[in-house]
Formats: sequence, structure tokens, C-alpha cells
Amino acid sequence: MLVLVTGATGFLGSAVARALLARGHEVRALVRPGTPRTVLEGLEIQYALGDLTDQPSLAYAAAKCDALIHCAADYRIFVPDPDVMRRVNVAGTEALMLAALRAGIGRVVHVSSVATLKPRADGQPATEADAAEPAEAIGPYKASKTEAERLVEAMVRSDRLPAVIVNPSTPIGPRDRRPTPTGRVILEAAKGKMPAYVETGLNLVHVDDCAAGVVAALDHGAVGERHILGGQDVTLREMLGFIAAERGHRAPIRLPRGPLFPMAWVAEQAARLTGREPMLTLDGLRMAGHHMFFSSAKAERVLGHRARPWQEGVRDAMAWFRAQGMLA
Repeated sequence: MLVLVTGATGFLGSAVARALLARGHEVRALVRPGTPRTVLEGLEIQYALGDLTDQPSLAYAAAKCDALIHCAADYRIFVPDPDVMRRVNVAGTEALMLAALRAGIGRVVHVSSVATLKPRADGQPATEADAAEPAEAIGPYKASKTEAERLVEAMVRSDRLPAVIVNPSTPIGPRDRRPTPTGRVILEAAKGKMPAYVETGLNLVHVDDCAAGVVAALDHGAVGERHILGGQDVTLREMLGFIAAERGHRAPIRLPRGPLFPMAWVAEQAARLTGREPMLTLDGLRMAGHHMFFSSAKAERVLGHRARPWQEGVRDAMAWFRAQGMLA
């Protein structure tokens, strides 16, 4: 198949492009003019210049494609103007899905996020049944991803959009060039520049295993349903302790959340002036109050999803950062 991939120059998207090529598919990547393509160097990929906020470019990119994998998203924990994020994550998703319908694309995989799910009150790992509403989400990113997922579900019902939904947990591994918020934590911890942390829990999955699950959804995913692509549930203490041991650093100390809220407010105000993303944010502290643990049992059963140990993802991330000169 000829598969249009959005976000192919990003972290998960580049892994998806590789997984598609390995399966024998052709890949057309929607890329914004001027976006670096370093993570795709050496791959036989078609490029279509465009943007999720530019409807004509989406129609051009979707033409003659058999399938669409929508990976692109504005992923930031802190965003000064939430409307900017919503234009990409919500309005951009709607425009892309309309372009897919008009182009007669036969299969769509909408790459959502576990951000659209809510932690369970009983402390057990959340499943696909634990859907959240935008108003329940913490922060602009989670709210926009939740709204986009509900939009895709509505289009499946009303317009017969042939869309499968996948919900990656927290991908880690190589080619995290920005890096993502979690990749930034790994990088700073590996540098020994994270002396303290606020405890939380997350579900870690190697980016290549996550990408394999995304591609499997092309063939096996259930239209209109969501499928969690996760790995293992890990506390932040465990992850940071592992990094410290690997790098020969002292493990960071745990801090209480409460006293940090004023510091996060100050960090965000400074970020608005400097334009640099803060390490400490109000939404980050709010999210730290929940252990974001998830079950991938459905994806394992339906898609054949498998995840290697999370430690391999952390090692691969550090090795890639080192190879790029980002980690001495």
C-alpha cells in the first residue's frame, strides 16, 4: 500500500515510517517546509509539502493513497497559547480526516494517546474502557488529544470514516531529536542534571515496539475502537534510579509536590519571557499526582502487540543521545 504518514519527521512517526517500509509498503510523508528530515535520511520516502492547518496541502498529500497513519501532534506539557495547540491537534485532525474521506482512503489509523484515558479510582491499570472527556483532562495537550479522539469517533459513526484508534503510552528510545518531555527527562538525568524529582508513575514502551503496533493496526485494528500500545508500568523513582546506575551518578532525591507549585508558577512566567520550555510546570505537577498505569492486553490480543523490557528503551535513548553529541 501507499501510506500517507503525518508526523514522519518526529519521534514516533519516524519509527512508523521505518516499520511500514520493513513491511513492504510505500511511504508518503507530509512535512512542513523547512522541517529537518535527519531522522529519515537514507529511507526511500515520498515527500508532500504541507501542514495540518493548510487544507489544500492535505488534499494533495492524500491523493492516490491507500491508507493514512496520523502521527502528527503538538506535544508539549507547557504551551503559552493553548489555541495554537488546539488548531493543530483538533482542527488539523478534522481537516486531515475530511481529506482522507474525499480521497477515498480505505484505512485510517489515528494515533491518539493514553492522555485521552483517565486513571482508575481503584488503582488498577486503566484500559480502553476508561475514556475521558476533554473537561476531565489536565492541561491543553491532554484536552486537545481527547477532543481529537472524540472527533474521530464521531466521524466513524456519522461519515463512516474507516479509522482505527491506537493509544501509545510513553514511547522512549532512539531518534528522539526534540526531545519529547520524557526524552528530556532521560537526557537530563543521564547528564546528572536532575538532582531531585516528584514521584509519579508512567507506562514505558520502546518506540519501535509502539510503531510496530501502529502498523499492525492497519491490518487488524477494529474500526472505531481504541487500542492501548504500552509496555511496562514504572515509577519515576525506578526509571531515574536505573539511569543513575547506568551512568554512575548518585540517584536523585524525592521532593513533595505541594511546596513546588509556587516554583512552577515562577518557572512558567520565566518561560513566557524567554521562550524556553520549563522543566517544572503546574500541569506537570498536577499530573504527577496520578500514576499513569495502563493495560495493553487488548492490543496484545487483537494486534499481536509485544513490548520489550523498558530498560532497553532507556538504554537505546541514551545511546542515541550520545551518538548525536547530546550526551557526553
